[in-house]
Amino acid sequence: MNMPSSVSAEPKTIRTPTPADHKITPRDRRFGRKAGYDASKYWQNGDPVATAFYNCLSLTFPRGEAFFIESVKEFRDHTPQKLQKEIRAFIQQEVIHSREHLALNRRVEENGYDTNRIEQRVTESLAMTKGRPKITNLAATMILEHFTAIMAQQFVANPRHWKDSDQETADLWRWHALEEIEHKGVAYDTWLYATRDWNRWQRWKVKALMMLIITRNFWGNRWNDSLDLLAQDGMTGWRVKLRLLKFVLVEPGIARAIIIPWCKFFLPGFHPWNEDDRHLIQRAESEYEAAMTGRPATA
Repeated sequence: MNMPSSVSAEPKTIRTPTPADHKITPRDRRFGRKAGYDASKYWQNGDPVATAFYNCLSLTFPRGEAFFIESVKEFRDHTPQKLQKEIRAFIQQEVIHSREHLALNRRVEENGYDTNRIEQRVTESLAMTKGRPKITNLAATMILEHFTAIMAQQFVANPRHWKDSDQETADLWRWHALEEIEHKGVAYDTWLYATRDWNRWQRWKVKALMMLIITRNFWGNRWNDSLDLLAQDGMTGWRVKLRLLKFVLVEPGIARAIIIPWCKFFLPGFHPWNEDDRHLIQRAESEYEAAMTGRPATA
């Protein structure tokens, strides 16, 4: 894919829907470290299919988030001061996310799973970005950040995703989700500044094509990775595939639930903050604090 890679020396002002008063707050939290903590192997409602899906998603985060950090950092110095501050907070959040998912991934391995094949697939996918223009990697980051943000909206808004789940692990996912919502515009605003000398058609063409490619790869890899973990439990065949398909499309149906937000990405004038969902951040924070103190949630 041929894309301009030049960036002007001085950032010109561009307007985005990112709320002027919005703040990104790294929350240094730890999960699953308490003495005596021992989550069940199928921590997600005792369901091996649901657990496999979230485990394989978690396995992508440490390397994936390192890639996001490096992609955004390449353009940080060419952005206004406010966005530079947001990028620094974004990086802090992503570093902490990686740490907590590494801890979760170790628990996956301790439950007897061989994660080498999945991690190798992640490594190979990221290796494809080597030697590519930096703007290409930023585009991929911007798109994957949109993916994580629209999934995060569901993880916070719909409690059924964590019904009867291990509390510590569910709290980890909700905490991660609220911060993904919080910084959902950072990579996109960085992309807008990095491509500010492009015309609208050029910018839309690149991001639309990359979204289609990344969507195919994202769901194809999650499908194969989930089946890999399930096969290690002796679960194979068409019935298992049907259960996995039902999980992603029907109940709780995360793939189905994000179809409309996914489609909105292709609209002219799209921006993650066209939808101000900061109430979900407040809701998740309130629920977390209530769980820690034993008081009822106020949001």
